Amino acid sequence: MKISATTYSLKDRIIGLIKLIRPKQWVKNGFVFAPLVFSGEIFNPVALNNAVLTTFLFCLASSATYIVNDIHDVDLDRQHPRKSKSRPLASGIVSKNAALVLLSALYFVLALGYLVMPKVILVIIAYLVLNLAYTFILKHEPVIDIFTIAIGFVLRVIAGAVALDLGASAWMCVTTLCLALYLAAVKRRQEIAQSGSEGRRVLKKYSVALVDRYAEMSATGALLFYSMFVMSTRPALVITIPLVLYGLFRYWYVVEALDGGESPTDALFSDWQLMAVVVLWIATCVWALSGMHL
Repeated sequence: MKISATTYSLKDRIIGLIKLIRPKQWVKNGFVFAPLVFSGEIFNPVALNNAVLTTFLFCLASSATYIVNDIHDVDLDRQHPRKSKSRPLASGIVSKNAALVLLSALYFVLALGYLVMPKVILVIIAYLVLNLAYTFILKHEPVIDIFTIAIGFVLRVIAGAVALDLGASAWMCVTTLCLALYLAAVKRRQEIAQSGSEGRRVLKKYSVALVDRYAEMSATGALLFYSMFVMSTRPALVITIPLVLYGLFRYWYVVEALDGGESPTDALFSDWQLMAVVVLWIATCVWALSGMHL
């Protein structure tokens, strides 16, 4: 049954609009900072400012893609037992017109961003186009859907490099691709295990065993390429390799034993050990690079 928007108070609608842009998912845009960290420019105020601004722009862009996706999938979401309550459009808390106004505002700010960081905005445009293709076509194609998600993370890294006027490291890009493929494969695995094929049409073309193999291959590649990357370009960060290995192990434990992983962000925020290893990895990187900087 369709719920009238008048059922909700102004406060409910504002909260709905905030949920619509999914600020919790902005943590994914932390990949923008990878070139800043590994280039050794983390202590350069100008470089740090550029990275922060690029991350902000990517947060707007990712929120815009979530809104487009929710508008496109609103009818399907209303039939889903969980999304019909959690998604603002599907639940009726936010109207389609309000969502379109918010989407227009996000696009307008991104257009203004072109005046400040034109090269970064070009990368973001590529990200937006990729996600439009994903929403309307690619998310229904097995394997391509997982790679599309992963390429979105690679574009974040490229944007971070462009913001610093650096060439995007091939090692960094392939490491990011493998890690993102791992997270995307695990997400598909949990969607199949928890909801079957109800949530996405493409899930009918996967099996748990198949995406498990995808995840294992991607995790192995991420660890291998990360290790080779830091040993060849930033030897001081070799001490972070065990942290990355532990993070991969712990995430898989959260998936298998705690039934998490359908949302990587939720898995991160719900498990204190995952949070701790991420914080420790960041702190270790800063400490190791500060010694080089001094």
